[in-house]
Amino acid sequence: MIPACRHSVGIDRIIERADVARASLYSTFGSKDELVRAYLEHRMDISTARLRAAVAAHDDPRERLLSVFDVQAALFARSGYHGCAFNRAAAEARPGTAAAEVPQAYRHWLRDLFQELAAAAGAPDPVLLGSQLHLLYDGGMQAANLDQNTTIAAASRAAAGALLGAALASAAGSPAHVHAVS
Repeated sequence: MIPACRHSVGIDRIIERADVARASLYSTFGSKDELVRAYLEHRMDISTARLRAAVAAHDDPRERLLSVFDVQAALFARSGYHGCAFNRAAAEARPGTAAAEVPQAYRHWLRDLFQELAAAAGAPDPVLLGSQLHLLYDGGMQAANLDQNTTIAAASRAAAGALLGAALASAAGSPAHVHAVS
């Protein structure tokens, strides 16, 4: 696997690890920035496919939305989880580089997914709920990585279920009935 951090990994280390000639690397990708772009776009393809498949596996709008957090739980449980490749790349990115552009594109896609799922579940303000869910998703990634808390996705899922329940209850004009979601 090629690290996503543009500045912390030198091209010589990448060439050595990939066991390719410098000329081959540059003829294939053109620049280190384009190598980073290819890596991040590949990660984005994998991530979006994984999330789409999880959502598509459910008919119930609530479960479709919550399945995103199940994907996180499976990811966090993998040995060697070291956080989000997009976050790592963006942390060192210069504006206008692939390390900045691809993570922004992924975040936009993810935000849209949460908003679409919130709307399909009947949330009266899917933009607000989508933003709240996105915050939970991001917080889960940080806790899983920085705190080595591989079980945090269960808490994120429960909080997402509570937020959805509260949003739907407010739409129905009834008091929010919050219940834990496992």
